[in-house]
Amino acid sequence: MPQPNPLITTEQLAAQLGDPNLRLYDCTTYNEPVPSGSGVPYRAVPGDKTFEAGHIPGADFLDLQGEFSDASAQQFFMMPDVAHLEAAFGRHGLDVSKTIVLYSIGTMMWSTRFWWMLRSLGVDARVLDGGLDKWKAEGRPVEMGAPKGYPATTFKATSREGLFVDKTAVKARLGDPATVIVNALGPQFHRGLEPSRYGRPGRVPGSVNVSAATLANADKTLTTLADAEAKFVAAGVTRDKNVILYCGGGISATIDLLLLTQLGYDKLTLYDASMGEWARDPGLPIETD
Repeated sequence: MPQPNPLITTEQLAAQLGDPNLRLYDCTTYNEPVPSGSGVPYRAVPGDKTFEAGHIPGADFLDLQGEFSDASAQQFFMMPDVAHLEAAFGRHGLDVSKTIVLYSIGTMMWSTRFWWMLRSLGVDARVLDGGLDKWKAEGRPVEMGAPKGYPATTFKATSREGLFVDKTAVKARLGDPATVIVNALGPQFHRGLEPSRYGRPGRVPGSVNVSAATLANADKTLTTLADAEAKFVAAGVTRDKNVILYCGGGISATIDLLLLTQLGYDKLTLYDASMGEWARDPGLPIETD
């Protein structure tokens, strides 16, 4: 079944600015370095300051770690329960009858993460291709200041099952010929050639590498579908397989997921805790070159 196009261009969004049916959200987070030996891989810092310094007119701001993640989890950015998300998105005026557009700064992975989260709740949002970077490079309008927000709503999810899996599910699929596990981190981390901020260097055994960084252009837009498909197929990621995506914290892998969805792949899931959990658990196998 064809899916609604998850991407929206800067031109298309510019034509909709001011439309009362538009719900526009800046999703930016920054992963800031921490001292060596810290118990966490980075500090998750909300992008509220860069939002106030300049955002697309009318946008609201979503704090992924602060408001839309499970605060009790050991890892950053873990999916909270549905009731938590319903309340949080409702506070920000999310309304499935509106056009929902997500964007971020520096990389699209923060907006694609929210896109995948919303998808699991039954909401087909759109992601701004190229984010605020492309918008500003084209000289389009920005406004400054704190978010004004949207009128609160009562948001009820229509959950889609299976879009997130845990380590037990991933471990159970190791060596399964019907499954391909895809690492979206860079090749040096996939191969275990560099120290990992997540713990033990290396990858989930048997996983293949389609780095999210190779799926983006210099202007922060995503690559063409033909190029993306060629990269996935070369790694053995085909439509007949169950595809499990992972990265460091379940963020950059959502770029792969968005492109795979556009390509019509439909057996897709995200290992939410990713290497932030796997690399730190000595009971789980790990593989290096």
